[in-house]
Amino acid sequence: MRSYDIGSRVAMAEIVPPSVKELGRVRDRLSFVYVERCVLHRDSNAITATDQQGTVHIPAAMVGALLIGPGVRASHAAVALLGSCGVTVAWIGEGAVRCYATGRPLARSSRMLEAQARAFSNQSERLRVARQMYELRFPGEDVSGLTMQQLRGREGARVRALYRNESARTGVEWDRRDFDPTAFDAGDDINRALSAANACLYGTVTAVINALGMTPGLGFVHVGNTQSFTYDVADLVKAETSIPAAFDAVALADGQPDRTVRALLRDRLVRAGVMDRLVKILQLLFLEASEVEDEPEYFYNDELSLWSGRGEQRLPSGENHWERFS
Repeated sequence: MRSYDIGSRVAMAEIVPPSVKELGRVRDRLSFVYVERCVLHRDSNAITATDQQGTVHIPAAMVGALLIGPGVRASHAAVALLGSCGVTVAWIGEGAVRCYATGRPLARSSRMLEAQARAFSNQSERLRVARQMYELRFPGEDVSGLTMQQLRGREGARVRALYRNESARTGVEWDRRDFDPTAFDAGDDINRALSAANACLYGTVTAVINALGMTPGLGFVHVGNTQSFTYDVADLVKAETSIPAAFDAVALADGQPDRTVRALLRDRLVRAGVMDRLVKILQLLFLEASEVEDEPEYFYNDELSLWSGRGEQRLPSGENHWERFS
């Protein structure tokens, strides 16, 4: 065992972590990869997943979220690679996300995080963001003068209609959304499929949020949870991704809707270009139009500064400012 440990350390030392510009952009990555009952290790800059059927290589720099199901063991080398590549890791059990972990964000700048925090802490800006989110979900509706209570009322009616329409389209019986995280198997097929699909979608959305350097905890519609912003952003695309994928999975009647739905959801995420769209949406929500670029330079700017105490003025770090202000 000792010789193996030494060899592992030598091998790890010879592998140079990829630079941020060598990593796949979040919009170009696979939305998510789900693994269960396997051993995760590292082979160069790929994650290997090994089970009784063999070994699969997963290019870490091209994955947005790695969803880990039951029976998975991961080596230190594998986790280190996932962290250096900015991959969000979500542990999933019984249809729900139990825990998130993420490496260093792909964005080296805190620009998007600061913009999110400013909007969150200003009531009028917070309402503006919430209204824009509703406009993105329900295009063609004028919500400029609506309060949050009125927005929630409209949302409830539209979402109920969406479930009814999906039921009519697929022939899957629908009563109501009923999810108990402590008794996943007690739900009917459609509710289990919806929970499984949403868990995968939340992992993908969290990967986008983390990649941009933002925080999942500062929500504008949902509040009080460390994943509030994840739920806000996921709601923007549920109507075209997780909800129809869940109804399609149950309609196939293969006896495993919570498994089938993952493949159907991944196809929908790819066809709709969801990761690319979410990056653009978040930029438009929190940045000035002139700042929205395909690959903005600030994304890679990790220059550390000091706040001057005056507005947005900043001072260079690593210097002694005693003479300047004494």
